Amino acid sequence: MDQSRRDFLKKAALGTAGITLGAHGIQASGMKRMQGANDRINFGVAGVNGRGKAHVRAIAESENTSIGYICDVDRRAAEEAANMAEKLTGNRPEIIEDFRKMVEKKDLDAVTTAAPDHWHTPMTLMALQNGKHVFVEKPCSHNPREGELLTKAKKKYSNLVIQMGNQQRSALTSIQAMQDIRDGLIGEVYHGKAWYANQRGPIGMGQRAPVPDWLNWELWQGPAPRREYQDIWVHYNWHWYWNWGTGEINNNGTHEIDICRWALGVKHPTMVNSAGGRYHYNDDWEFYDTQIANYQFEGGKMITWEGRSCNPFRFHDRGRGATIHGTKGTILLDRNNYIAWDLDNNEIKHKKEGEESATMDTTGMGSLDVKHMTNFLNAIREGEELHSPIDEGAISNHLCHLGNISQEMGRALHIDPHTGKIMGDGQAMQMWGRTYEPGWEPKV
Repeated sequence: MDQSRRDFLKKAALGTAGITLGAHGIQASGMKRMQGANDRINFGVAGVNGRGKAHVRAIAESENTSIGYICDVDRRAAEEAANMAEKLTGNRPEIIEDFRKMVEKKDLDAVTTAAPDHWHTPMTLMALQNGKHVFVEKPCSHNPREGELLTKAKKKYSNLVIQMGNQQRSALTSIQAMQDIRDGLIGEVYHGKAWYANQRGPIGMGQRAPVPDWLNWELWQGPAPRREYQDIWVHYNWHWYWNWGTGEINNNGTHEIDICRWALGVKHPTMVNSAGGRYHYNDDWEFYDTQIANYQFEGGKMITWEGRSCNPFRFHDRGRGATIHGTKGTILLDRNNYIAWDLDNNEIKHKKEGEESATMDTTGMGSLDVKHMTNFLNAIREGEELHSPIDEGAISNHLCHLGNISQEMGRALHIDPHTGKIMGDGQAMQMWGRTYEPGWEPKV
């Protein structure tokens, strides 16, 4: 693992130094796509109203790729993404509304998905069953059972590559920080603190309304049990409803919780306890705008996540980030920086990512998209080690689900550290999976 990261640092320093999001960078990547057609990877991008646009740009900025298909149930979003892809690559992708039809295309090599959370696992499994590599955004699953299905699918489809989109795993600064932690820079690490603070407004009370003519509501719902359309759900507020979303801890906490877990070298916890609620507004939001989740691990280690969706007070002047605490000092990591202090609070190291990535908007576009996508492509072409293989990503995602389950149960959960299963709490285990619309049940 350490040697692989060192090799990646060298490759990335050479390979990404000249990548920009400006016209020159686009032209350069276009020239590369003209070379080595036999090595070109043709993509289909699913879910392009928000985060999917970052996928389009990352693919366009990557070497020897093409975007053959855009898939979205919103006709307006699909057209906009197709126009964007055409501008960046010189070729206009075909628009396909139904994901099931897109993955059947013989010339399609890989799929990326940034659709709503309830689609992530079903889309991944459909793509694998049709022989496609998959880049799936976090959270990779809607519930713990889906994470199990993805891990099982990795073993079954071992010839295919599945990467989760927690892009900070590809940040050169974070990779360097992990090496420094292993080398003992801050001693024995025992605590990771992750946080996210935003200023989201109220979403109001949903009202039944006619389905817009630009939206295929039946396909948008897909695997989820059917609901009559309401005017506040599409496109972003679905995050805050159990039927489709996974709450802020999965929406954003996944990233920093994953960084803490990576730094501490831990997998499943032994105990999870979460407290919070929907405090800031009185509206239809079903999850929690304020949540503090604590995770305890074997070996005397712990992770804490503090999420405040509606109060933007920052830690270390950052709306999001993670601090790793050890016996000799502390490291702060975000998508753009790595800072280390000793126990006297003297700064002993500070490195910045070469190009910045957005941290607080709904698209999160930036240089880490290209680096993470490059790692995905290198894994397909050369067998390079993935920075976030799906079974590893699923563990971080699983911690977030456990936080939500503990919060909903109103009590601590005792966890088997070998399997991640909840022990001695049948009521909590009822939240392990979900009900699907008949005929849409995901299978490996």
